[in-house]
Amino acid sequence: MLWKASLEATCFSIPQLPPEGTPEVAVAGRSNVGKSTLINALLGTRLAHVGATPGKTRSINFYSVQAATPFRLVDLPGYGYASRSKAERNEWSRLVAAYVERRKTLRLVCHLVDFRHGLLGNDRALQEWLSGCGRTMLVVFTKADKVARGRHRALLQEYVRGGLISVDVPVITSGESRSGVEDLRNFIGRFLGGMGTEGDGPR
Repeated sequence: MLWKASLEATCFSIPQLPPEGTPEVAVAGRSNVGKSTLINALLGTRLAHVGATPGKTRSINFYSVQAATPFRLVDLPGYGYASRSKAERNEWSRLVAAYVERRKTLRLVCHLVDFRHGLLGNDRALQEWLSGCGRTMLVVFTKADKVARGRHRALLQEYVRGGLISVDVPVITSGESRSGVEDLRNFIGRFLGGMGTEGDGPR
């Protein structure tokens, strides 16, 4: 079943978050990891804004997705970009923390990581925090088109040996070439289809 998606809400503050309802899959990653490009490829339409300036997304964006199991895809602000003011970064942190720690319908966090670099320090900090919140995460490598295809398997094995938290084998993707996008779409469908839809908070 093809996904049909639409922008449901853009939230800059906690009161703006939409009421909990369908299961939610959040997408998180460092600024400039290719998050918007991958989201657009995943949804099959240009809904997420792709900007030239890293750290541009300041809001949490909710996309309503009609699929075999309807859900929301939730675009979290990127992290690790220092040009914003400290006050601005703190406000983002409060918004993201409130969403991740309290949201009962958040089922899965897709943690996007640049395939060329692997997990950096703040990627590992994010994994530790999400794990501490009891959140299920899947590592999704991006920008695979920037790495020779012949190196993919060895590089993946190297990163896995180096330690990472992922509910399944990490998915290797490229938003530009669309490689791995169908694999990720299929995983999300299977994951959501294999669990109930009633929220029970972090597990």
